[in-house]
Amino acid sequence: MEIISLLALGVVAGILAGLLGVGGGIVIVPVLVWIFSHGNDVPALHLMHIAIGTSLTTIVFTSLSSIRAHHQHGAIQWDLFKRLTPSIIVGAFMGALVADMIPSHGLHLFFSCFLLLAAIQMGIGKQPVPSQQLPKGFKLGIAGFLIGKISSLVGIGGGSLVVPYLSWSNIPMRQAVATSAATGFPIAISSMLGFIIMGWDAEQLPAWSTGYVYWAAVIAIVPTSLLCAPLGAKLAHTVPVKLLKRFFAVFLIFVGLKMLSMALTS
Repeated sequence: MEIISLLALGVVAGILAGLLGVGGGIVIVPVLVWIFSHGNDVPALHLMHIAIGTSLTTIVFTSLSSIRAHHQHGAIQWDLFKRLTPSIIVGAFMGALVADMIPSHGLHLFFSCFLLLAAIQMGIGKQPVPSQQLPKGFKLGIAGFLIGKISSLVGIGGGSLVVPYLSWSNIPMRQAVATSAATGFPIAISSMLGFIIMGWDAEQLPAWSTGYVYWAAVIAIVPTSLLCAPLGAKLAHTVPVKLLKRFFAVFLIFVGLKMLSMALTS
């Protein structure tokens, strides 16, 4: 049943990523928490760490497909990507270091609050009004560091943070989305390495895991997610995406409240 659930999770994450443009982590992390909390393989002590580390590892693979698609359309601002990436890598690795020092229920609480905020933003459907030019040098580095760190702490590729930030900085939406997709790879790879290193000596880890990355889940999620993402993209042209986003936002609010309740009572 766990394998079937993980395969189904890959299907859902892939379709939603293609249909609604949401990162896989925002779906994968809460479902992994639910699966792990009902199984016997993952100890409660490391539940959130493994859910987040595993989610980020799936993004390493799925982000490559997204990058390829956006690059073919010439939408990625590679110069901006190069300027953001060094600080994003440092921030993402630091996020894994910080996560290792936070108890599982603390990460649970942090993710729950982030999920609720992301759901509200999706439901409202508004991006920040462009009000400044993209900063350079130190200020851009600070932004990249914070984006990488928060993304690592909640197990996402950074789209929920990068797109609004670039849009606010007068980057056209199409290019903001594409460049955000590209930054998902360095966020995921740096975070994955961080969660592997920080969890290397952790006790009671399940079989098929390296540090806080549970490879059995990764192997089940990635293929179905990659196969179903094009289907989601195709459906995006035939269904009312704005309405679906609002329904999905309501669903995420219920999920976030449930996770928040679990975190406060754990």
